[in-house]
Amino acid sequence: MKTYGKIILFLIVLFISQKQYAQHHSKMSVDVNMDTKTLFINQEITYYNKSNDTLSSIVLNDWNNAFSDKESPLGKRFSDEFYNHFHLATVEERGGTINLIIEDENKNVILWERTKKHPDYIELPLNKKLEPNQKTTLHLSYASKIPSDKFTKFGYSEDRILNLKNWFLTPARYEDHQFIKYSNENLDDIANAVSDFVISLKIPKNRTITTDLDINNSTQTETQATYTLIGKKIPDFSLIIEKKSSYESFKVGDLEIITNLRASSKVEDNHKALLINRIATLAKEQIGTYPFQKIIISQADYDRNPFYGLNQLPKFMRPFHDDFLFEIKFLKTYLNIFLRNSLQLNPRKDNWIYDGIQVFTMIDYIDKYHPRSKMMGSASKFFLLRGFKMAQTDFNEQYSYYYMLMARKNLDQPLNSPKNSLIKYNVQIANKYKAGLSLQYLDHYLGHDLVDNGIRQFYTLNKERLTTEADFENILKSNTPKDIDWFFKYIINSRENIDYKFKDVSRTKDSITFFVKNKGVPLVPMPVFGIRKNQIIFKRWLETNEIDTTLIFDRKNIDKLVLNYNNEVPEFNLRNNWKSLKTFSLNRPLKPTFFQDLEDPHYSQFFYNPTFYYNLYDGLSPGISFYNYSFFDKPFMYVLNPMYSINTKSIVGNYSFIINKYYRTGTVYNVRYLLSGSYFHYAPDAAYFKLNPSLSLFIREPNYRDNRKQSIFVKYNIINKEPSAIVVDSTDNYSILNLKYYNIKTEVTSHTKFFTDVQFSGYFGKISAEMEYRKLFNNKRFFNSRLYGGTFLYNSNNTQNYNFGVSRPNDYLFDYDVYARSETTGILSQQYFLAQGGFKSFVTPSESNKWLITSNMSYTIWNWIDAYADFGFVKNKGQNNTFIYDGGIRLNLVQDYFELFFPVYSSNGFEIAQKNYGDKIRFIFVFNPKSLINLFTRKWF
Repeated sequence: MKTYGKIILFLIVLFISQKQYAQHHSKMSVDVNMDTKTLFINQEITYYNKSNDTLSSIVLNDWNNAFSDKESPLGKRFSDEFYNHFHLATVEERGGTINLIIEDENKNVILWERTKKHPDYIELPLNKKLEPNQKTTLHLSYASKIPSDKFTKFGYSEDRILNLKNWFLTPARYEDHQFIKYSNENLDDIANAVSDFVISLKIPKNRTITTDLDINNSTQTETQATYTLIGKKIPDFSLIIEKKSSYESFKVGDLEIITNLRASSKVEDNHKALLINRIATLAKEQIGTYPFQKIIISQADYDRNPFYGLNQLPKFMRPFHDDFLFEIKFLKTYLNIFLRNSLQLNPRKDNWIYDGIQVFTMIDYIDKYHPRSKMMGSASKFFLLRGFKMAQTDFNEQYSYYYMLMARKNLDQPLNSPKNSLIKYNVQIANKYKAGLSLQYLDHYLGHDLVDNGIRQFYTLNKERLTTEADFENILKSNTPKDIDWFFKYIINSRENIDYKFKDVSRTKDSITFFVKNKGVPLVPMPVFGIRKNQIIFKRWLETNEIDTTLIFDRKNIDKLVLNYNNEVPEFNLRNNWKSLKTFSLNRPLKPTFFQDLEDPHYSQFFYNPTFYYNLYDGLSPGISFYNYSFFDKPFMYVLNPMYSINTKSIVGNYSFIINKYYRTGTVYNVRYLLSGSYFHYAPDAAYFKLNPSLSLFIREPNYRDNRKQSIFVKYNIINKEPSAIVVDSTDNYSILNLKYYNIKTEVTSHTKFFTDVQFSGYFGKISAEMEYRKLFNNKRFFNSRLYGGTFLYNSNNTQNYNFGVSRPNDYLFDYDVYARSETTGILSQQYFLAQGGFKSFVTPSESNKWLITSNMSYTIWNWIDAYADFGFVKNKGQNNTFIYDGGIRLNLVQDYFELFFPVYSSNGFEIAQKNYGDKIRFIFVFNPKSLINLFTRKWF
């Protein structure tokens, strides 16, 4: 027996010792230079092969080095999202990993590999293969140059603070027989292997540190302070170095919460502590116990992932109490950090689970502690706003609107899409909110807190091992006898629209017979409500086998049947969910609304708001616009915009009727049928009427993040011009068939455009093409180049109405917003459009009735000052080719929206020395709210 006992004891000791070194271990000596923002690091990594595979190489994450190259995946993502600070930054601001030397345990140098395409992880070929359950030791020496925090909120700040994240080399996770090789794309989804850390940190004596590691001891000399930091079984950690700590510490049970999240001075410390305690307690009760002793909730963490809606409000607006603002910010950030540090998921592949649990818990928190809060806070009580859906929307309802914005644009993406494949709006808003709403949907359907229990079980499983979406699915399915395959098939793994409607409804005094039709693909449970005088009389969940079948319910004196009354299902269209049982009644009452508002499925809405238009002949033209769409696109949309022309004392304006057809699969994602028209004056004594039936096809790339936009337009132009005694050749009425193709790709670093235009009429046929290229160089200078060519296929017209314009486009289709269409003198005649010939100087010949080839170029001299040059050939009937050119200075104040052009030299000679130079200056000024909004929103979509 003694022998058996010794054997058992030996096996126990062996098992324990295996576990002690089975964890990867990283020992670092770090010397911080605050002046150069550089960390000098000597590191020893003990790598333990916990897999069943024999490894011939090891992958180390080096995400700090993503900042070293503007062409890295990080730099490309910044460019895709129109963030230019990174590409305009200096080398010192960008940072990176310097002088990296790696040796094996025998001090032999390892020739590590880093590719140009992925500079943020390295692969180390091992001199000796690493068998399962064996370990190897690596010795690393390198300098980590910390980037500016203006790129990602982490890094060095102007007030000499180092907020450090992902600044050291560490083993990548090994999963499914391979290392996870993720590049840094500013998504907080680094896939580090879990490791133990022992760090000897040396910083200047006049600095302090804040970290979620354990501070084991510290020593100080006259110039330096040394700290020993220890972390056990963690993938990553936070480290902040400041002159004076800006962080406060709060104790909630055994957990220390360290935060510098900003709060108004009106939020008292004791109340702040109460809110933090409440949030931490709820997270523990609803999710589980945080596995570490400390957690850091920083302002930088919140700024990276703010609560959208709150962060968009100007400071002078205070519709939310200061306590609530701090509370909701802390709640969102705390749950984000809590889950990211706790769940052992693939952070890029299974990101929806992080987001879903976070938003699901936030919704429960608001329901529990702020059930009456509104989306617009106290502004909902303001008497001018009481009639607006936006003001009366419950706080938790806003998540559905933020998600639906992308669904209606046909830009939504499946929840299980890899995080780096999502466009920015979907990463930070739409998919995050839909994930939480989807768990709420499942919770409402299953009842009995089954989803809450499933989350707690899944969280517990994460303490034992790495987990996946399949584990979460299995736990949820094991908690209920109901079939929920539909949830993962259609809600998580698909982007198909849910859209149900009533059909064939009949009623008697005692019963209702109806048919619920599935207009989309997903077959999911749907709640049906009986309503009487806006009160819920009954609610019942329709199972999937009850859809597309005839149902009979008791009448119960209800006056309306409504599907999805409380918007529990993430449904694409709520407007067709209503059926009135009264003899003569609209399904939804009509509701006119002044200015734009959220879509309210309880009403048939139309909106109206004042508009203003200006051209020289109509003068300032106030009007009123009537339209039927809110912030979301609809299948049918209309705009009626009558105006009053002050100069001519007449009614002018425009209108449009649009039918949108969206396709969920394929490259053609939107087909638009449009009938539009306008009536304005083109001369002081004459107006034009334009009628345009058109067809538009919009094409996108399979990769939604690709900024390439393609479109095809077929438009028939019917133009009726009143005769003018002032304008020559003004009595021409004509019809023109116009075919266009656009192919445009725009980023911060480059812009390419290809455009073709074909026109046919009884008078002429012509074709033109345009190619444009814009490039941002590493010296912060732009180069712009455009090539335009056009020719007549036939031209039997003797007027100049349809000629190619050299310096001004001949706008016979009335496509451009020209302020003074018929003027040849005066400041408004100097308006510039980069179209047709694109010349800035008024050179001769000014038009072409045969063919035209021109090139327009510019290059940055300094900041927003460019030098430009145009040259080309003009051919007119009966004349020789004419070579034309010009050059000058361009003030590029806001690209394509506000620019000034100062000619210097052209075919006309030295223009600065000529008379009336002011008449030669050209300008671009676009005052179109929709165009300006696109300038700021393009980074999101």
